[in-house]
Amino acid sequence: MGHREDLLEGAKRCLLEKGYARTTARDVVAASGTNLASIGYHYGSKEALLNLAFLKVTEEWGDALTEKRDADGDGASRPPLDQFRDTWQRVIDGFEETRPVWRLQMEVVSRIDQDPELRKALLGPQREGRGSLAGNMLGIDPEKDPEKARVAGLFCQALLTGVMVQWLMDGESAPSAQDLTDGLQAVLEGWES
Repeated sequence: MGHREDLLEGAKRCLLEKGYARTTARDVVAASGTNLASIGYHYGSKEALLNLAFLKVTEEWGDALTEKRDADGDGASRPPLDQFRDTWQRVIDGFEETRPVWRLQMEVVSRIDQDPELRKALLGPQREGRGSLAGNMLGIDPEKDPEKARVAGLFCQALLTGVMVQWLMDGESAPSAQDLTDGLQAVLEGWES
């Protein structure tokens, strides 16, 4: 790897270990084995590097979820509620391992009002991520039905954020995959009646 890639990997490690606000340029340099000038040369600023590193961390989480789904053989041909429950089971089973990702997510969300560049960096990937969530959680193909994937992705994204906050605060009373599936079923049945 070159300095550019080393810096990105170092920044990702620092974000997960220290968080966004506490990560300094010197931390990234120490974690990457590079030098301070490399940050400016390759990324323009520490903030631009951290923003990209944050996006990569969340993208890697989504990719890992997709890979796990594929490895488990959970394709889109399964009933949507089964796929929903099984995806949530994977998310919840991996929570302790991915806890630093969720802590980082909450910190970054709390910073967007004070950091217009961070907000700008997140807008496109956040919108794109909704399609992936719709595919992962409900088997909706964003290319075949973009509007359905968009609204389902909005729902899944809102649910994911809320569930992860509950798991960060109180894992003992946070919802299980079955709780979430039963809740969705109850909403659907309530709508039909």
